[in-house]
Amino acid sequence: MSYEISLKIPVRRLPGASALSLPAYATDGSVGLDLPAAVDEFVLIDPGARVLVPTGFALAIPKGYEGQVRPRSGLAVKYGITIPNAPGTIDSDYRGEVKVLLLNCGDEQVTVRRGDRIAQLIIAPVTRAELIEVPVLETTERGTGGFGHTGRGES
Repeated sequence: MSYEISLKIPVRRLPGASALSLPAYATDGSVGLDLPAAVDEFVLIDPGARVLVPTGFALAIPKGYEGQVRPRSGLAVKYGITIPNAPGTIDSDYRGEVKVLLLNCGDEQVTVRRGDRIAQLIIAPVTRAELIEVPVLETTERGTGGFGHTGRGES
């Protein structure tokens, strides 16, 4: 079963993206568009370092939607490359170049080459909320239990 295209998003190719393919879905079942690295030749990411990598593209995401920039699992597993602010959000009124903040959590330097697929872009609907101040919140079984509240489970 293939996904039906239900939204068309204008994309602008910037000078740094010449000869790069447009962001695209890798397979028929893919949910994320793969974003390429629009670096001159390559960029090195040392262990523990963060690098802002351009993609060479700008988008006009329609109002009511957002772009979510997420890590690629293969880069995380093989090299320890992730996105520290994942998912990064692209607002519908942003028209600048999409850039990806990569973090090397691995033990070795990683080379990102021009055209490498560095992240995936998910287009998602947005729900806006109105906050209504109240003197007391409805109680729940959990209450104010926060981080680690439910424990680690049984061994």
